[in-house]
Amino acid sequence: MLAPRTTLGICLIGAGFMGRAHSAAYRHAMAMPSVSPGIRLQTIVGLNAEQRDTVRDLFGWHAAASDWRAAVRQPDIDIVDVATPTNLHAEIAIAAAESGKHVLCEKPLAMMSAETERMLAAVRKAKVRHAVAFNYRFVPALALARQLIEEGRLGMIRHFRARYLQDWLVDPLAPMTWRLDKETAGSGVHGDLNAHLIDLAHFLVGPIDTVVGDSMTFVRERHNAKSGLTGSVTVDDATSFLARFRGGAMGVFEASRMATGSKNRNQLEIEGDRGAIGFDLERLNELQFYSTDDPPHVRGFRTILVTEPDHPHLADWWPPGHMLGWEHAHAALIGAFLNDIETGSSVAPTFEDGVACQRVLEAVELSTFTRQWVSAGCS
Repeated sequence: MLAPRTTLGICLIGAGFMGRAHSAAYRHAMAMPSVSPGIRLQTIVGLNAEQRDTVRDLFGWHAAASDWRAAVRQPDIDIVDVATPTNLHAEIAIAAAESGKHVLCEKPLAMMSAETERMLAAVRKAKVRHAVAFNYRFVPALALARQLIEEGRLGMIRHFRARYLQDWLVDPLAPMTWRLDKETAGSGVHGDLNAHLIDLAHFLVGPIDTVVGDSMTFVRERHNAKSGLTGSVTVDDATSFLARFRGGAMGVFEASRMATGSKNRNQLEIEGDRGAIGFDLERLNELQFYSTDDPPHVRGFRTILVTEPDHPHLADWWPPGHMLGWEHAHAALIGAFLNDIETGSSVAPTFEDGVACQRVLEAVELSTFTRQWVSAGCS
């Protein structure tokens, strides 16, 4: 394992949407008082030269490159951040680990469980630190939800209800992208958005035991702007499933990129025998909380504005009432991973969490074909 250094060199592979998001998060992390090591934005890697150079110039990367294999071997690189299409995750992460680099990888961790197992084996063998970009764990309201659950404020959890809805594919004329091709994405909205819900379920409630699911592709062909041809959509537009948790709770999950009017609606409801919570990413600074400890005549959901400096992940930011945005969770995730490398702590979600998520994703996919309940195989 690499010895902690004052400054950690970063190689980010992928200059698209998530490459920009991670670049912005590193810039934020540089100014976060809680982050122990310094970082150097060394190399941004991408195949599209114009896109790659734009990200380099906008965020201050020292170098830009097109060959990720050469980049991950450079001695001035300590961390490899994988923000590529899913089909490249395993190869890049394994090569980075074999080069002695710490690895941060976007979700879902890989195309299938067998790949995630190889990735986990590689980072363990190399004794490098590893993390998956489950950024929503670091939304302060959701971190507060976990705190309330751990304090017993909800009592025995009975229900976990989650939906992640977007509408960017509602228009049948929306163009074909790599996210709609199973060969590059692995799955559609299931791996893209249900992966977040599954990880939050594990983070807040515990392991998922069994699942039964259904999926649908509503628009089966889309125009490819690059080739000018019509391409087949080979992934799901919407996937829903029921779940039973190891601890006895019931779960309901829904993800769709065809939900008209929903821009980024990641909503959770959790109910126990002593209380309940509710969260909506489109109001990410708020947590709804209900407690049976309140006197009956004033009992009801209260809105907690999660902006106090003693709320989770907020000591680095602004005075109370000054709202955070979507990008701050990425910064907190990256800050946690940097601190894990420096201090040996384990705050950021790891490849083990990515493996557990992938097992549930695959169990749901199997269930959609067999029309039966399937074991998720999570420990």
